Amino acid sequence: MPYVNIKITREGATAEQKAELIRGATQLLVDVLGKNPATTVVVIDEVDTDNWGIGGESVTLRRQAGK
Repeated sequence: MPYVNIKITREGATAEQKAELIRGATQLLVDVLGKNPATTVVVIDEVDTDNWGIGGESVTLRRQAGK
């Protein structure tokens, strides 16, 4: 049973976009590894930009600085 965990920043991904990610990740496992889509689990975690850091600073601060 494949388990895929997609982590994105919480910035307004729509339900339709998330559904497309789930479909696409599932289909990729079917196409590449021959996995059964009925037993493929895809989880999307949305993380606040204050809780996501890159290069020693939060995404919130990086975006405010124009990085």
